[in-house]
Amino acid sequence: MPGNPAPRMLDTASGMVNAIGLQNIGVRAFVAEKLPELRRFDTAIIANVFGSNIADYLEVIRVLEDAEGLAAYELNVSCPNVEHGGAEFGVDPVLLSEVVRAARRASKRPLWVKLSPIVGRIGLTAKAAETEGADAVVIANTYPALCIDAHTRRSRLGGTTGGLSGAAIKPITVRLVYEASRVIQIPIIGLGGIESPADVAEYMVVGASAVEVGTAHFVDPRASERLVGALEMWCRDENLFEVSHLRGSLES
Repeated sequence: MPGNPAPRMLDTASGMVNAIGLQNIGVRAFVAEKLPELRRFDTAIIANVFGSNIADYLEVIRVLEDAEGLAAYELNVSCPNVEHGGAEFGVDPVLLSEVVRAARRASKRPLWVKLSPIVGRIGLTAKAAETEGADAVVIANTYPALCIDAHTRRSRLGGTTGGLSGAAIKPITVRLVYEASRVIQIPIIGLGGIESPADVAEYMVVGASAVEVGTAHFVDPRASERLVGALEMWCRDENLFEVSHLRGSLES
C-alpha cells in the first residue's frame, strides 16, 4: 500500500493528526526483508494485520503463520485514515465478530483486536471480540479529525482527514478502557496520550493490563525505554512492589 499523499503529519493542540494511510511493503516482503532483521532483537514482535475485507485479513495471517519470530497478531479493524476497508469492522459488532472469528480459526498465535473509539458503547465491540476468541483487546485507535488552513481553505493534510492522537485524547480513551473492563475478562492494552509514568498508571487503574506508546516517540524515539525506568521509580515512590497491583484499582 503506498499510503496517503503528503503532508501526512501535523502538530495540533496537545497532540498530532496523522494520515499515513498504512503505507507498507506487503506481507510477503515483510516476511522476507523486515522480519529477519527484527528477529535479531530480544523483544516480542507483534504484527499489525490489516485488510479491506475478511479474505485480505486471512491471507495476511496465512503468510505470517509460516514465518518465525512473531509473538502475536494485532488485528487492525479501526484505522480511520485509509480509503477502503478496516474501520467499518470496528464499529459494527456483527462485522467485528465475523472477522475475529475467521482470524481466530486461521491463527495459532495469540490474537489481539485493536478496537475503534468511535462507537456508542465500546463494551459491545469488546465483548464481541472476546466471544469470538480474541486473547486481548487494544483500546483504542486514533480519533477521526480534520485540520483546515483558513487562508487556503484546504485541508492541511494531503489525505484530507486523519487521526488525532496524543495527550488530547487520553481522558476519552481512559474512559473507554474503564467501560470495556467492566464487561470483559480478557486483558486490555490501553493507548492514547501516554507521556509519563502517571499516564501509564491511569490506564492500569481503570483496568488495562499493559499499554502501547505511539505519538510520544515522535518527540523522543526512546520514549518507551524512558517510561519503563520512570514507571519503576514511580511505583517505588507510591510504595508499590508490583505494577500489576494498579490494575483495576479505581475507587468509586
